Order: sequence, then structure tokens, then C-alpha cells
Amino acid sequence: MNQFPLSGPSGARRARARWLALLAVCAVHGAQAQGPVAQAGGVPAAGTPVAGTPVAGIPAAGTPAAVTPVAGMPAARMPAARMPAARMPAARMPAAGTQAARTAEPPKPPPEGDIPVPSVTVEGERPTNRIDRQVYDIKADVSTTNGSAADALGNVPSVAVDPDGSVSLRGNSNVQILIDGKPSAMLQGENRGAALAAMAADDIESVEVINNPGAQFGNEGGGGPIINLVTRRNRRAGGLGVANLNAGTGGRANSALSGSYNQGLFSFQGGINARHDGRDSMATVARERIDPVSGAVRRSTQQSSGEGLNDAFGINGGVGYNLGTRSKLAANLAYSKRSNDQRGRDHYVNNSATGELASDYLRTSERSGTSESSSWGVRGEHKGEADGELFKMDLRVSTSSNRNDSAYANSYLYDSGGKQRAFNRQGSGSRNRITDWTGDYERSVDTAMLKLGYKLARNAGSVDARHVNIDALTMDETDNAARSNRFALDETTAALYGSWQWRIDERWGVLGGVRAEITQVELRQLTARTEARNDYLSTIPSFFISYKASDKTTIRLSYAHRIQRPAAGDLNPFVVYRDEVNVSSGNPGLLPSETDSIELGLDTSLGPVDTNLRAFLRKEHDLISERRYFIGDNVLLTTRDNSGSRQSGGLEFSLSGKVGKTLSLSASGNVGYSEQAYLNNSGAAMRRSATSLNVRGRINYQLSAADQLQVVFNTQGKSLIGQGVREPNSTVNLSYRHSLTARLNVVLNVTDVFNSNTTQSRIDSDILRESSLRRYDGRLMYVGLSYRLGGVTPGGRRPGA
Repeated sequence: MNQFPLSGPSGARRARARWLALLAVCAVHGAQAQGPVAQAGGVPAAGTPVAGTPVAGIPAAGTPAAVTPVAGMPAARMPAARMPAARMPAARMPAAGTQAARTAEPPKPPPEGDIPVPSVTVEGERPTNRIDRQVYDIKADVSTTNGSAADALGNVPSVAVDPDGSVSLRGNSNVQILIDGKPSAMLQGENRGAALAAMAADDIESVEVINNPGAQFGNEGGGGPIINLVTRRNRRAGGLGVANLNAGTGGRANSALSGSYNQGLFSFQGGINARHDGRDSMATVARERIDPVSGAVRRSTQQSSGEGLNDAFGINGGVGYNLGTRSKLAANLAYSKRSNDQRGRDHYVNNSATGELASDYLRTSERSGTSESSSWGVRGEHKGEADGELFKMDLRVSTSSNRNDSAYANSYLYDSGGKQRAFNRQGSGSRNRITDWTGDYERSVDTAMLKLGYKLARNAGSVDARHVNIDALTMDETDNAARSNRFALDETTAALYGSWQWRIDERWGVLGGVRAEITQVELRQLTARTEARNDYLSTIPSFFISYKASDKTTIRLSYAHRIQRPAAGDLNPFVVYRDEVNVSSGNPGLLPSETDSIELGLDTSLGPVDTNLRAFLRKEHDLISERRYFIGDNVLLTTRDNSGSRQSGGLEFSLSGKVGKTLSLSASGNVGYSEQAYLNNSGAAMRRSATSLNVRGRINYQLSAADQLQVVFNTQGKSLIGQGVREPNSTVNLSYRHSLTARLNVVLNVTDVFNSNTTQSRIDSDILRESSLRRYDGRLMYVGLSYRLGGVTPGGRRPGA
């Protein structure tokens, strides 16, 4: 199938982009040119923190999304920006021999309550609670050696991952997933779930959950709360390597090899992995179409099954170089590929308005295809002469492409129109490319820290689908123009932001910021030869307050305003046929929805139990919501519009502690209430609500010095989705690790022990009642070996595990 390339930007757009880039760079470099702020003689004012000293529990401005580790300590457990000043790296301290170094009093370390405690691990330790995020260390999770990124996310508090890869946070599916603080094309759109399932969990160092993102974060990929995957990095001198080999039930298998080497001014790291896995599924849908005038009901059912394991391969590498003691350069490159092969069977039974049988047929399908993702990036940073002065630039380019070819055959057991057989074929291709260029500047200003930054980004995507009808007798092919579709989207964003953090005293700290984004969206429906354009300016404020009530108790308050931009599929107006009775289309007139979120948190210890409580409230306006209505006798159209609003609130909790030296227990979850206002198909105002309780528990038992057992149970409560609700479900996972030697471990994982993981939903509107149940191959077993090359600690566990 031919791929239709996007045309380049016009001269006027190129000019606008150059002017925006010039203004952004001038603003940042203008701030840099002002130089340090200090008292006469170059001596810092009394009480001025040494470069990098945090502000009352607030991470120093410029702290990267990937937590910078102290040499020899795990990344997520001791962020450098929150160390006592006396332990900061020398490059961020006043140079030896300067007047400041000779005369200034030694800086006081931050209060004990603001020093981060260990991250959450399977042992049930407490998260690294920074003022704007929770950081969960997953390195010690027993299942990471043979699990996927989706499996790792499923063990993070308040994060839910469906069997099809859909991710939600506190019941909100509008989640932005980043890699090392940056957007990636492979984690955008409908293929995100498959990409997470193909990514090795062992490549991830920690997971950062950011419910109220600050000014440094944009609104790509959804604009909601952020889940940031921090990839593994080793900064110790010398080499470190890990090799994993695993086999699973049903012919599944995966393997991975990763390593790093640091010596002198250079550092190298890379990895390679391969997977052969997937999940077969079965589904049942019962649908009733209601005539809004007469009340007559027309019924139909659909029973489906899908099967097929897919292959995935990935490789990545990176290199870093220190330009002296003040400057660093780094580059990275990654590539992945996976197959999309699947076979399916769908049995449809449709009744007429009078209840008589209208059609009964079986549809078989066979799909083949591939998905490819690649990315590269370069970044640099320079530390200035002033205390805390740092300038960073980062360029990332990522591309994702998908190609599928599906063949369908309909065999009619009965059809009122006399049909017996029908054949058709559909080929589709899509491509998405994200270019992301950012710059950040920070410096100390008396007892505060100023941070300024800019961002220029372009998201270009295209879809090309061709539908072919096949004559049942001659097998001749003819194009079906009504179902063929070419669509292109080009989104350009320019943003400036600033943040100011201030340590008021030993107890109080404040961080505030604002971000301004100019977005231009151009749509081209190439099949229908129509174009549309949206331009809008967004102002996004945020603030964070931290109060240290005691050595063991810290209270945090945060607020953020966010926008959710519609995705490419939400904007494409062309009607896309999944099958003869299920079609979808986008809405090119969609505007971003807006969200206001506020959160109050308490971090404390109740005896031996580390306790984290967070009360939250979210309000969404101009909600991008799913709407369904019939466009034929049994043809249901799913589309989206800006209708209604939604508000939700609740309490999130996390409790963890140890019973003796061998047993660790933890429990986390949230209880919440959500309410949605919307218009039904007749235009009447409606409201619906749901109360849910989500609980995740973890038991970790050290059977002996060489044996570790882990049990994780997870229960998800009812949640609102589109025009319906999703019903509760529960799962139990089991993991076991045995150390054969100091370097070699054998690991057993069993997911969904009781094979209970299902996705069940209901819709009850004025014209549609529908119930659906989808069941996957839940119970899967993997057994494998994990071998460590270097960096081994006693007991065969990796550093930080």
C-alpha cells in the first residue's frame, strides 16, 4: 500500500516558527546574561543556599524528570537536588579558594522531614515524595526480569492497566505517558497499549506519578496527569550488565540484554530485547436499539474471538561526554519493531424491528502487519559561574509507523436480502512524527530559585486506508471509495514558561509557575478534499506549597490547570468501518477540554507504618466525550464532541510497613466519586455518577536468604466511560525468585492466578442499551533466568534492589 507523504510547511509557517524560536532563545539567554545576584564582593547573602540546596521540600528548579542519583546510590532513592548542600557534587558548589568558599558559613542541611525517604519497592517501602510527584522504584520488583512495561505500571499505586493496554490513573484514562520527561510517538494514539506490552520492564528504573504537573510540562498526548517512565542509567565507574532469558506458557518467550560502561569523560549504555507473546481474547456484545418515538426495540448480538502471538524486537544505545567540569553532552538512539498478526471470528445475529430474524452470519478475518518506532536525541547542559546557574538544551525526534493488511470473509447462514457470501480486504498505514526542542535556564536569586524555559514542538501524522470489495464468484477486486480514507494532521506548538520557588523558612516552601502555549492545528481530509484549522492560546498556571509540621510529618498542597488536546483520530471526520455494524468518525471542530485539579497531601508515620494520604478534586469543562448513535438499521456510529462536564474527587492512601525482618506489607488505593453532566441524543440535559473503591495490596516474604515470594492483588471499582460505566474487576499475581548464585537468579511469574481479569461495560442511553464482556488469556506463567555482570551485592540482588 502506498504511503502518502505529508507536504512540507508553507513559507509563512516556517517564518512564524523561526520568529518564535528566536524570541524564545532570546528570552532565555537574556535572563542568563544578567549574571549572578550576590552582595558586594561576591559573597552570598546570609542564608542564601548553596547552589542546588532545595527549598523546604521542593526539588531544586531544573531537577530533571529522571531523578539524578548520587554516585553509588539508586536513582529514585536520593535525588541529588534534595541532598544536604554539603553533599552536593563539587560542580554545583562554590569553587575552592573563592571568597564565598572562605568566608560564607557552611550551609545548613534541609530539615530531616524534607530528606526523601526510600522509594516504593515490592518490599513495601515508602515513595520518594517530592512536592510535585511520587517516585516509585520498581527495580526490586520480582516480576520486572520477565515482565513488560505494562506489567510494571500495573504494580504502581492508583494506576490501572487493562488487558488491552489501556492505562488510567485514579479512574481517569486521559493520562499522558512520557519517557524520561519527554513525549514519544510510540506512546501516542491507539497503539500505546501494544507499545507498552512490547517494552521490557527491566529497562525502567522508576515510575513517576505526577497528578498535578508543573509549568515545565506541556500538554502533548492528552494533557492530563503524567506517568513518567524513567529509564535505567548506571553512573558508577566501570561496567554493569544484565541478561534475562524467559519462557512462558503457550509458546511465549522473551529475552533481554542490557549494559553500561563508565570510564573517565565517557559513558556508554545500551540494550537489546526480543519478545514473542500476546493475549487471545473472547467477547460478547448484546445491543438494543430503542426508537425514541415509538419505543420499539431492535436487538442484535455479537460474539467474537481473536488469537495470535506477536513478535517484538528493540534496541537502544546512548553515549555521554563530559566537557570539563561544567559542561556535558549526550546522545541516544532507539529502534523497535513488532508484528500485528491476528486471526478473528465474529458471529452476528440481527433482528428486525418486529423481532424477526434479519441476518445471521459468520465473519472471519486475518490480519498481518508491522509497527516500527524509532527515536534519537541530543542534549547538553552547562553550569555557569553563579551559584545554581544551569542551562540545558534537549532535542528529541521520534517516529512511529503502522501497516496492516486485513482480509475478511462473510458466510451467511441467513439473510433476508438473500446474501450468501461476501469478501473484502482493507489495507491501512499510519505515521506519526514528533519533534521536541526544549531549553531550560535556572539560577539562585537570594533564597529562591528562578527557572525559565521554552519549547518548540511539531506533531505530524497521517492515515491512509484503502478498502477493496472482492467479487464472490470471480474474485475480482474493486476499490470501495466510500470506505477508503486519507487524512493528515499537523500540530505546531510554541511555549514559554517560568517558575519561582522560595524557601520562606525552615518549615514553609512555595513553588509557583505559569506556562503559555500557542498551538496551531491544521487538518487535511485528503479523500474529501477538505481542510480545517484551529488556533488557540493557552495559559496554564500551577502552584505547590509544602509545610513541615514535624520531623516525620509534611503537608503538601498543589493546584494545576491543564488542557486536553484532541488526538488525530478524534479529529478525522471520515467514517471508518470496523465491521458492518460498528463504525467511527472524528470531529474536526473539537476544541481542547480544560481541567482544574487541586490536591492536599499528608506524609507521615503512624508508628511502624509509613502513611501517605491525598485528597483530590478535579473539574473538567468542554469535556471531549464519546457519543454513540445509529446511522442505519443496525449500524452504530461512535464519535466525539465537546459536550458536558465532569467532576471527581476522593481520597488516595498508601500504607506500608514491615512485620519482623522477613515480611513486608503494603496497601494502596483510592475511594472516589465522579459525576458527569451531558446531553443525550434528543438534547436533554442528563447527569450520571459512580462511586468506586480501588485497592492494591502487596505481600513480600523473604523465605530465606536466597528465596523471595511476592503476592499482589488488585481490585478496580466501577468507573464512568463515555456514555456508560465500566464494571469492577479483580486480579491476583504471584512472583517467586531464587538466587542460585550471587549473580544468577531464577524467577517465576504467574499473572492473574485465578483467571478472573475481564473488561465489562454497560451503556444505557435514550436510544441505546448495550452490555459487553471481554475476557483475555489472563493466567500466564513465565519462568526464567537473570544473570548479573558486575555490580552484584550479597544475596544475588542488584544494587538498590
